Amino acid sequence: MTAPSRTAEIRRLAVADEGAATSALAVLFADLFGLSAEGVAINRDQYSLNSLNGFFSAGGADYFFKFHQEDGEEAMTGEYYRADILARAGLPVDMPVYVSNLPGEQVLVYRRRSDPRFSDVLRALDIAALDGARATAGEAAAVAAERGLDASIARVYLDSLHPVTVNEAAAEPIHRLFHDRLVDMPGRRFPGGRFASFYLGKRVHLPGVELDWDDFASRRLVINGRAYRRTIGELFAEAGARLRPELLADAGGVVAHGDAHNANVWYGKGPDGPMLSFYDPAFAGEHVPSLLAEVKATFHNVFAHPLWLYDPAEATRRFSASARAGDGILAIETDWALTPVRRALLATKAELVWKPLLSRLKANGLLPDDWRQVIRLALFLCPTLVMNLRAGATTHTETSSAIAFAVAVTVGSAPETGEDEMTAFLDAIDPDR
Repeated sequence: MTAPSRTAEIRRLAVADEGAATSALAVLFADLFGLSAEGVAINRDQYSLNSLNGFFSAGGADYFFKFHQEDGEEAMTGEYYRADILARAGLPVDMPVYVSNLPGEQVLVYRRRSDPRFSDVLRALDIAALDGARATAGEAAAVAAERGLDASIARVYLDSLHPVTVNEAAAEPIHRLFHDRLVDMPGRRFPGGRFASFYLGKRVHLPGVELDWDDFASRRLVINGRAYRRTIGELFAEAGARLRPELLADAGGVVAHGDAHNANVWYGKGPDGPMLSFYDPAFAGEHVPSLLAEVKATFHNVFAHPLWLYDPAEATRRFSASARAGDGILAIETDWALTPVRRALLATKAELVWKPLLSRLKANGLLPDDWRQVIRLALFLCPTLVMNLRAGATTHTETSSAIAFAVAVTVGSAPETGEDEMTAFLDAIDPDR
């Protein structure tokens, strides 16, 4: 019998009773770190889809806390929050002053900083672009900062790439973000986990269309007139089969943060301009399967924006979407599109991280023939399992839900004919091109 997760209970209280949550946090900090926390405050943050963060003071110092809490975390194996791995590899990482690695009580405490998160900087650039007032100087500074970080990431990936055993690959906590959300434990019974609880047996409401899950998941999607090869049901089934942790040792392992979305990245001041640094290395590892290492950062820093994943109400105000069910197909039309800064970030990731990594994998005999499918399936799971995308289940509206499923399919499946943004990205990182 595993002990109940105190972090899970605090996350629940943060929604139902904030006063009780802050009191429980003060007790947690006292128990774990011997700190007499005062002024505990929870930060209401649209990026904290599976985590909680906030501030407190103790002993005359100001602190920032964060914890990532996964379903069933108290029964997990492997260790979270190993910032030392990233620091030893030479990656820029903010080191916590207090760390708890206890299952169900895994918490990081940092000295409080005044720097913005990169996610907030980029959101402001998105809004400016959407309002027709692009901040080109700000975009250039942000992309330059990204290029500096990506160069460091690529160096670490190439220096640390090594063959891994099945057991080493399977033990990495990064799988908590991917395959573990598809299955029930123990035994990895598919379908299960978030996949089952979010979608199976439920109804999907899109603008003008309502379908039960099995019907929705079996339809071919036609997005802005372009048909896609894989249905949503097929993509989930293929991810359940191919992304099993023991199957991902074939591409070797690297030292990686693993969850470097930009709400886990500070936008600070360096000697030559803005400089990025990581924090919250909840899924850092030394044997991270190489094809998973940069997936979360690629999806959540590019395709999750502008707005639709983290701010569905604002996305619904700014974008439109319609849906039409036909004979075995579901057609979605939307005017949502990446902003210029997001396209620039994607091009930087392709040039500085993905292309060098895949080229080294190929040179070392570690690049599987189906590498495109592996990357696509992992990208597909990023939005679909980070939160429930069905309208009304959480914060999604019918419009944002339609955009969400359309984006998930475009990253997960190749189009029937022609090229889209994701196909162009994969072509750009192909070591044979």
